[in-house]
Amino acid sequence: MVDQAAARPVPKVSVYVDTTPFWEAAKRGKLVLQFCKDTNQFQHYPRPVSIFTGSRNLEWREVSGKGVIYACTVIRVPGPGLEGRLPLSIATVELDEGVRMLGNIVGTDPDRVSIGQRVEVSWDRLSEDVRYPAFRIV
Repeated sequence: MVDQAAARPVPKVSVYVDTTPFWEAAKRGKLVLQFCKDTNQFQHYPRPVSIFTGSRNLEWREVSGKGVIYACTVIRVPGPGLEGRLPLSIATVELDEGVRMLGNIVGTDPDRVSIGQRVEVSWDRLSEDVRYPAFRIV
């Protein structure tokens, strides 16, 4: 039996940046981001070069997955991939490592999500073998 999550769209593999480490880590329940070895800073979203130096001296490192909601909204209008998921809380999360990433807030009434709440990564299953980072209030 296919559950509703299995019908959700799965992001396509990037042809510009090798994101294989991100997806492999996600399968193991680990959140990894690009790290600039020249400046000791993380960056997100993935790019072919460092946003700090322009060099290719990048590697993927695990992050805590913990952070604070920087901005949030609630989607209430139906659209592709949202079937059965409305209202859906979306937030920009500032991770403790200093980067911001967009994600769903799961496990909480969307009307109770607010800026400044602490969150940690949770995993949103898009298909049988694809997990995508989401966040839950802690």
